[in-house]
Amino acid sequence: MLDAAVACFARKGYYGTTTGEIAERAEISQPYVYRLFASKEALFAGAILHVSELISDALTGAEAGADEAGPHRQPEAVMRAIRSAYSTLIEDRDVMRFLMQASCAADEPLVAEALRTCYARQVELVSELLNHDDAAVRHWFGAGMLENVTLTLGLADVDEPWARTLSGQRSRSDGGSFAHRESP
Repeated sequence: MLDAAVACFARKGYYGTTTGEIAERAEISQPYVYRLFASKEALFAGAILHVSELISDALTGAEAGADEAGPHRQPEAVMRAIRSAYSTLIEDRDVMRFLMQASCAADEPLVAEALRTCYARQVELVSELLNHDDAAVRHWFGAGMLENVTLTLGLADVDEPWARTLSGQRSRSDGGSFAHRESP
């Protein structure tokens, strides 16, 4: 049901999505939605926490893979592993768009609370993964937000200098492509 909510909210946002649309996508009745969640706002907040868990699971799994390098692993290797895991996660456009939509609905009290909880969890996790290096944590979040925007705008398909600057890709005339995008 939360996956259905994420998909619906991703497309039309908090304000444009009805619980009826979510119920239809989840193949349940609308009254059952309200048995699970007291309000649409509570459902949206639940979807935020669901996506937060998806992010945490992806990053933790990536970090475990970087751990295979042993106790001498380099912070750069962990950064690359968790950036790659996040990039893979947001290839699901519903997840990526939902994250963008969630920020737009932060005027709603439960939504704002869920977003703060989500960010707190992610900052704590990323901080732990990056050995509590505050500058690296800020860089990771900034790069992730920029990646969300570049994907939303489809900048991988825009062969203009400004788009290449934001997306980190080379010019097509230089053999660049989305697949060769530099990791932020």
